[in-house]
Amino acid sequence: MHHDLILGTAGHIDHGKTSLIEALTGTATDRLPEEKKRGITIEPGYAFLDLAPWKIGVVDVPGHEKFVRQMLSGATGMDLAMLVVAADDSVKQQTIEHLDILRMLKLPAGVIALTKCDLVEDEWLELVEDEIRSRVAGSFLEGATIVRCSSKTGEGIDQLKSAIIDCCRQAAADRTLALQAPFRMAVDRTFTIEGHGTVVTGSVASGQIAVGDQVQLQPGNIDVRIRGIQNHDSTAQTVHRGQRAAINLAGIHHQKIGRGHELTATGFLRPSSMVLVEIQLLSDLKRPLKDRSKVRFHIGTAEILANVRLLNASGEAVAEPGGRAFAQLYLHEEAVAVYNQPFILRSESPVMTIGGGRILHPNPVLLKKPDAVDLKHVTALTSTDAATRASSAIYLSQAPGGSDRRQWEESDLPRIAGVPAGGGMVAKLIDDGTLLQLRLSQSRNLEVHRDRLNQVADRIIAKLSALHDQYPLRFTHPRNVLEASFQYLDSPEVLAAAVDQLKKEKKITANVNSIGLAGRGPKLSKGQKVLLESLIGQVKSSGLEGPTIKKLQQAATKNKDSVAELLSMACENGDMVRLDPDGFHIHAETMAKVKQQLIDAIADTDGLTISDIRQVLGVSRKYSVPLCEFLDRIEFTRRVGDKRVLVDPGVQ
Repeated sequence: MHHDLILGTAGHIDHGKTSLIEALTGTATDRLPEEKKRGITIEPGYAFLDLAPWKIGVVDVPGHEKFVRQMLSGATGMDLAMLVVAADDSVKQQTIEHLDILRMLKLPAGVIALTKCDLVEDEWLELVEDEIRSRVAGSFLEGATIVRCSSKTGEGIDQLKSAIIDCCRQAAADRTLALQAPFRMAVDRTFTIEGHGTVVTGSVASGQIAVGDQVQLQPGNIDVRIRGIQNHDSTAQTVHRGQRAAINLAGIHHQKIGRGHELTATGFLRPSSMVLVEIQLLSDLKRPLKDRSKVRFHIGTAEILANVRLLNASGEAVAEPGGRAFAQLYLHEEAVAVYNQPFILRSESPVMTIGGGRILHPNPVLLKKPDAVDLKHVTALTSTDAATRASSAIYLSQAPGGSDRRQWEESDLPRIAGVPAGGGMVAKLIDDGTLLQLRLSQSRNLEVHRDRLNQVADRIIAKLSALHDQYPLRFTHPRNVLEASFQYLDSPEVLAAAVDQLKKEKKITANVNSIGLAGRGPKLSKGQKVLLESLIGQVKSSGLEGPTIKKLQQAATKNKDSVAELLSMACENGDMVRLDPDGFHIHAETMAKVKQQLIDAIADTDGLTISDIRQVLGVSRKYSVPLCEFLDRIEFTRRVGDKRVLVDPGVQ
């Protein structure tokens, strides 16, 4: 059981939070002389409450409207909450605002302290309690204990302590996993101490670190070293989840660190300017949240302006008050986050809380026009099943082309899917066919999500369909034409795997040189198919003395009318070439041999005349002239005077 927890206090200004914490802990949390003078809390104050076996870091978050930002920063890493309401003042607008924020943070437990009870009658207290009960309905504080107390007289302080102990039991069970996660602490204050240098403070949200460890400041990938640690004002060697810490850092000036920075285990967090989220809007909003709205995104101790892109199947451009919505947030500065981390959204102006939610993917690919498959995976990230989440997180980490730029590693799964590392999850997804493992080299494999491969397969079908429309006489198309339109894929292996899949499904026919859709291309009768084979055979056996259309028509016994069209088809499909409009035809294999003979013969000469070429090829002028003119036309040879040279002498 985890015994270190963070208790956050919330509530209206002047409702007695600070004096209540003093009564509980014996520590005055107001640190700044200005706060003592004004009697309000400006920056989060911290105290330590020892209620054996629980060691509780108490975060006093400010109550004044201007200070809701600090309220949010103090809330980071919080395990349980104490809502403070003054009996003589009851629930105020700010109490509601703080409650809204706590509601969004999805805490496991909380307690309600009714302060200044010495100032009012019992009947009035009952009215205030009823008002509180109706306000917290539907939140984690719905069944919370309400403790009547007074910091002045000491009434109820012991009952409040035992109510906090009950909350600790609930919260601790919920938080043990966070101890095993990598180290993470959002920075809520930074300053410098003479002779020590930079110090940052915060509540440790997960994991643990020790003096001497190398860690990172994010965003920014800044490497720093832990020089010293203080935990609740005493020097420590280590600090872990649920503890407040002041950490002395080597390797950075304190002015380079601000709110919004996080101290994390190296490589654990990856900065991003876009996050995929589930938003829950407050039900008492005056107006819906529109697509493309600008909002203030509060996460950890950061406040960042963001634009909302709603993602929904119906294409609705608004999310209604009280409703839930999936969205991608385009952030104006980079942030770091993990799966399921809570955040708050506030309107840009006037500034008020409009909702909150949780991170579904901290480093997703852009979903410009999400289709049904994209939305299926977005929704699946809310699943309680780890394999479902891991599968969808991987899908949403991969560009639609199945890029082999490593956008994810197995070690990213805790961050992107809330799945513990080292559980063999990737192997499991390969076994069940969700991920396909493609061999890139002896030492490198690429895992592609099956749905990403299906998208490439769909694009192949669409491209081939367009080619068949463009060339209706072809059965197949040159494979390099198809490959050219898939150059955006980083790995040709992805295209090859999608082609193999389509061949297995008998949707296409493909070999090394050609590819086409099964069942597309010209429709031939049985007799026409036989005739086509016969025509190709005749042209092949004629060698360089290629027959004309006329000659082949005369030789045909049946389907004479089809000969011209069938010959055009054979040329389109690359089985033969037509040298000139009169129609000398030469088989593709014969033409390949001719080209090689000419390459060899022209090499080391300044070109060959027509009669030289006739001798090399052993054909009469009747055939050699149209052949040479054809080779000029396709820019294989070029005439220089009465000789022919190779256009590209480097061809071998």
